Parts: sequence; structure tokens; C-alpha cells
Amino acid sequence: MLINRPFWQKLIESSWKKRNIIWLMGIRRVGKTSLCKSLPNIEYLDCERPRVRQLFKDPESFLNNQKGKRLVLDEIHRLDNPSEILKLAADHYPEIKIIATGSSTLGASKKFKDTLTGRKREIWLTPLLLHESKDFGNTNVQHRFLFGGLPSFFMANQFPEQDFREWIDAYWAKDIQELFKVEKRYSFQKFTELLLTYSGGMFEASKFTAPCEASRQTIKNYLAVLEATFVVHVIRPYSTYKPTEIVMAPKVYGFDTGFICYTKSWRELRMEDSGILWEHCVLNELHGQLQTHSINYWRDKKGHEVDFVLKDTRHNNSLTVIECKFKSTSLDNGRSSATSIAENIEAFRKHYQSGKNYIVSNDVDITFTRRCGNIELTFVNLKDLIKLCR
Repeated sequence: MLINRPFWQKLIESSWKKRNIIWLMGIRRVGKTSLCKSLPNIEYLDCERPRVRQLFKDPESFLNNQKGKRLVLDEIHRLDNPSEILKLAADHYPEIKIIATGSSTLGASKKFKDTLTGRKREIWLTPLLLHESKDFGNTNVQHRFLFGGLPSFFMANQFPEQDFREWIDAYWAKDIQELFKVEKRYSFQKFTELLLTYSGGMFEASKFTAPCEASRQTIKNYLAVLEATFVVHVIRPYSTYKPTEIVMAPKVYGFDTGFICYTKSWRELRMEDSGILWEHCVLNELHGQLQTHSINYWRDKKGHEVDFVLKDTRHNNSLTVIECKFKSTSLDNGRSSATSIAENIEAFRKHYQSGKNYIVSNDVDITFTRRCGNIELTFVNLKDLIKLCR
């Protein structure tokens, strides 16, 4: 059964108005094929099938017979020269609408000799956005945390332990071996699982060399591959190179809360687990809804830190601060108090005065503000945060 996903369907239709070629990218089993098949008047071609690949031996002849159609070229990297067919269609067949799908950024694959700069629109299909949970049959956010946002995993009745394991093996066999030159399976998979286990933490390559039996440079290469295939998101520090700021060390987030729970051996969630998983969901929402990689964090050498920083290009590049707290009521006690958060944001605002300060929580129904010292904090839910950041 195909489930309509209005947000993504509208994004595809609006992108086709600007370019006739769409590169639909996203992690394995995130729902690219189902999304494409749910579009009206679409002709689906699976490039994994030899008979389909045979059609592209003469690209111009193929395109001449497709005028006025809307095509899906699924797993297009299986073609001998995938960029050739897309470049021809972009330059000479504007009346043909094409979605090409893949599990990496276009420039990451050795199969693509041309990244089609200026000829395509890119859409990054992320794991389920929170508002989509209703369409997929479960609005419990704790279920979304534990089972993750891959559609088939999310809809499972029991924690899909075997599916997680099989996904990791298929990722190595299909995405890594077909698209990249990575040789040591043990080292690569060990590194992947360690990153997911410690997701959201500061990254230092040397910490992984011994457990993964790999050099520091190899670890950096592995990280680049994982980032290009959307398995991890590397969030770099925002800095104008002031002496007090952390300027180099990135934070690395896993792509999906379900995989984080799987690698941490979490099968039931405690309340204290919700904070880091909520932070991942907020990041996923920013990636998917805003279609941007341009998200940073900030930290100074005294330990002040803010979760995410967005540059607002609409308002003189002012900087939006986003702090993630699963429950706003938890801010009444201890180190997670609003005062503590305000101190961190105040340290940031000493350097960067212009911009809004948001605390995004799951239990906020109506946006409200609170002043803590010199800082005004705006408490929002995830839906309103996206509206404010668009």
C-alpha cells in the first residue's frame, strides 16, 4: 500500500517547475521508491533490472520516445554512464520530467562524471518527519524515537532487531561496495556502529583508530563516505575565529533515532533517554523541512554551548539559536534550568548580537517568551519552529 506524503509530493512538483531533472537522494529504505510511485502519471523504471539498463544503450533514442512523460529512474547509478542521460535530458528534452534516485550525494559516486551543476534540483528525503507519523499509523513520539523513521521499521509491531542488522549488511554490500572503494569491512562497520552509539558527541578521529584497527586518515575517509551517504551528519562549529571559540572540532549525529537505539542496545526508553533523541529529531526536521545542510553548533573554551545555529539570510544574516529540550517543564530544576540555558546563549550573544533564541520542546502548545537576565527566550513546538525558520 502506497501512503501519500503531501509535503514531499508538493516539494517534487514545485521543483519540477524550476528544473526538469530532480536528484532524489536519501538513505537506503527511507522511502524513495514508494514516494516516486505515489506520484500521479509517473512511469517507473528500475535501473537494477538488466532489461531496463538495455534501454539506455542509445540514450537519445530512448529520450526521443519519452517526450511529455514523467519518469522515475530508480537506482540510476546502476547505469554505465548515468550522468550522460540526465545531462541530455536537461539540455535537449525539457518537456521530459525525470526523477533520478540514489543513496548518496550526486558528486560522491564514482559513477557520475558530471554533477549537473545548474541543470537539476536536489531533494533530500530524510527519515519520517514528525507530522508524518499520523499518516503512518502512530503518533506516539516515543515510538518514533525507538523504532526510528524508516517507514517499514516505524510501522513494525515489535522492535525490528533483525531489520536493523540486515540494513547494516545491505548498506555495506550495495551502497559502499558499488559506489566507493572501501576495503576493510570490519573496520568500516565497527566505525559506523561506534559513531551511532556515541551520536551527538564531539568527533576526534584518533579515538577510533585502535578499536577500528585503522589509521587516522582512514577514519577521516570513512567519515566522508558516511556523510556522503547520509548515515551521519557532521555538524561543524560556527565561528568567526575568535580566540575564545572552538573552531575545528565537529559534532557527529547519526541519521536515525532507531539505529541509535539499536546500537546502544536500548529496547525500552527511560525518560532521560528522550533528550538526546529529541535533539536528533529536531535536526532531522531542520534537514528535511528546510532542505539545508547549513546547520552549525557553537561552543567556547569555557564550555558554553548551544545546540544549533542557523544563519538567517532574510534578515542581514542574523544568527538563530536553537536549544532542544524534550519537555519545557524540565527547565525548572537543576543544570537544565532556563537560567543555565540563558547563560550559554548570553555567552554566544556577546559575540553575535543579532538573532532569535528558540527553545524547542515537545510539550509546548502555544509559543511564549520568557526573559532570563539579559536574554529573551522563545519557547516553541517543532511545527512553529519550522515556520519561524523558513
